Amino acid sequence: MIPFSFSPEVQDAKQNGQAIVALESTIITHGMPYPQNVETARSVEQDVREAGAIPATIAVIDGALHIGLSDQELVDLANRKNVAKLSRADLAVCIAQKKSGATTVAATMIAAKAAGIKVFATGGIGGVHKGAETSFDVSADLHELAQTDVVVVAAGAKAILDLDKTWEVLETLGVPVIAYGQDNLPAFWSSSSEHRAPLRLDKAEDIAKSVQMRSELGIPGGHLVCNPIPQESEIQAEILAPIILQALQEAEAASVTGKSVTPYLLQRIFELTEGRSLSSNIALVRNNARLAAKIARALYDQQVS
Repeated sequence: MIPFSFSPEVQDAKQNGQAIVALESTIITHGMPYPQNVETARSVEQDVREAGAIPATIAVIDGALHIGLSDQELVDLANRKNVAKLSRADLAVCIAQKKSGATTVAATMIAAKAAGIKVFATGGIGGVHKGAETSFDVSADLHELAQTDVVVVAAGAKAILDLDKTWEVLETLGVPVIAYGQDNLPAFWSSSSEHRAPLRLDKAEDIAKSVQMRSELGIPGGHLVCNPIPQESEIQAEILAPIILQALQEAEAASVTGKSVTPYLLQRIFELTEGRSLSSNIALVRNNARLAAKIARALYDQQVS
């Protein structure tokens, strides 16, 4: 049996039939420095509550798959050293070996589905890295979206990626990519991009209806809802482009590979933008949490009506 550990808040929500939103934990351990990681995690959880749902931050702690963390568990996780970054390939091994790890988008989707949670809010998904034609560095997030029935709300794919190839792969895999409230796809720190969205929906209720219909049709996989960062918090793409290029060149020169690439790039971009990228990251994550809660509520209302 899966060694679940449900927080009291999440356990009550499941028993009372409340809407729940899953949240990842790599943003705590690998995405932001201390203490911003703890402050952001608390803010995101509160945003979910204020929007009418219950937050469930997911992580593996000493072999238990935690669905929801207490505040002390959140702080302890933020201060742990050498926490594993878990994806589809290593989630089960970490649990079986009674170790600890933070969940990426793919691992959080797996855990959320196992726990009966249908909606998940994150910052940005992983995708096809630049130079993937030689490195073959493609995130497991893309294939997870194609096979795991969870709605993922994100500010698009991370802007450090090869966005052209990322969107092409998602199209090939048959993943519904939905822009929320606009015709173009957002690009993480930037509210818009040159990429036109294949689908656009403007209401949480419409997204919930689409999710239900896909289920009734028997089509496996999740939905990617691309929620643009509020314009007052964005960094325009033309400002970011040379900064991202510099960070990529430095990563290549330092022979950074595998799971270390994204944390390295995010840290360098934080330094090169003098902290502005972190402020934008926090704003977009909180914005995604609020929308995810609305979608979770709409799905719940749809089921009980």
